[in-house]
Amino acid sequence: MFGQIFAFLLEVASGLVAGACLLRLYMQLLRVPFGNPVGQLVFALSDWLVLPLRRVIRPSGKIDLSCLLGAVLVQLLHYLVLWAVLGGAASPVLIPLLALFGLLRMVLTGLIGILLIHAILSWVQPHAPVAPILARLSEPVLRPLRRIIPLVGNVDLSPLVALIALQVLLMVLANVQFNLMGR
Repeated sequence: MFGQIFAFLLEVASGLVAGACLLRLYMQLLRVPFGNPVGQLVFALSDWLVLPLRRVIRPSGKIDLSCLLGAVLVQLLHYLVLWAVLGGAASPVLIPLLALFGLLRMVLTGLIGILLIHAILSWVQPHAPVAPILARLSEPVLRPLRRIIPLVGNVDLSPLVALIALQVLLMVLANVQFNLMGR
């Protein structure tokens, strides 16, 4: 039981930091301003890791590799600690692969969270301060679907379709991971 509790707490802590690094990268790609509560939270959770990495890896182009590297390092550390706590039962060669799958799961889960919060806020409080930020973060996922899916009774079903597609991708990812780890 204590192992499960520790694994859960480790997942939460690494998820917050790595997720903040990935959200920082995504917000920079979309040029979402950071002078809002979401941006300030992202900075608070990721500055301690991203800023030192920027001294080593200079930002070039649109992609801030220090954010991506920060998320990767957090995931590697997460699975390395789990491996050590569990007594090194599995091969340590699997740790980078587990970290990669964890990072991909985090990206998909993060997109699901953004879409869910955006959809709920658009129904209950469309003028909330974070609504425009969530709309900008959701738009790259929803735009292609809106071109294909017509409005049904003046209701945009693209968030629902996106959520279903992301869930299916999570299932496929879990299946691929299971098949790779089973060998």
